[in-house]
Amino acid sequence: MMRANRTSPGKIITQVMLMSWALINIFPLYWLLTFSLKDNYEIFGGNIVGLPNNWLFSNYTQALIGGRVYLYFFNSVLVTALTIMLTCLISLMAVYALERMVWRGRKLVMILLLLGLMIPIHATLLPLFIVFGRLRIISTHWALILPYTAFAIPLAILIFSGFIHSIPREMEEAACIDGASIYGIFFRIIVPMLLPAISTVTIFTFLHSWNELLFAQIFISRESVRTLTAGIQAMSGQYQTNWGPIGAALVVATFPTLLLYLLMSKEVQKSLLAGAVKG
Repeated sequence: MMRANRTSPGKIITQVMLMSWALINIFPLYWLLTFSLKDNYEIFGGNIVGLPNNWLFSNYTQALIGGRVYLYFFNSVLVTALTIMLTCLISLMAVYALERMVWRGRKLVMILLLLGLMIPIHATLLPLFIVFGRLRIISTHWALILPYTAFAIPLAILIFSGFIHSIPREMEEAACIDGASIYGIFFRIIVPMLLPAISTVTIFTFLHSWNELLFAQIFISRESVRTLTAGIQAMSGQYQTNWGPIGAALVVATFPTLLLYLLMSKEVQKSLLAGAVKG
């Protein structure tokens, strides 16, 4: 019993290392939160890391109202939500057609779709700008949604194709015998069983769309359509910058990422475990 209750030195070292790593990862969030509640004097003075001497919650009001972060936040939510929905819907249907249906050329189509992983998204900046200019969708939400979706689809197909192999074909055959249509099989059987993979694709697509800056700067010139990344960068003044409201805007931009991961972390863990079992 005494041996069982003793804590080995190796276990103590592991716990200390894990706690240290946790603190290292939490510190940037703490610094950003305190940064958003300070003025320029404290930020560039002697109180860089400590708690604010004067808690300036007005920085959030100034950022949301004066800096129009509320509008940028809405635009980012709209662009990201539509990108995620289009990516998941198109990729799921494509994977089902490629993996479950037999037709000529499906392997070639799969290879062509996966080749999209090799193309850097920013290498297509000039061609897309010319095409979008002719389509007259520059400075609209679609100028961001379309390229974000197009470049998210190859990774989503790669993830979904690995998971759909774990679904027995007998379930689809039984549903077909019971009179279910192909759409009923897809939406009632395939999609619910791919929820862990959908959560993984959702997080990857969200992070890419939410944090992308270059396309948001080049394709969007109207302030009413500007997203958070471009809007926060525009908050810095030419001659003088009030960094407190910018820190508040960064907190607002960071919060949805943390919330999404907290809500979907269990599904992501399931997807990782499922992938490990298959491997």
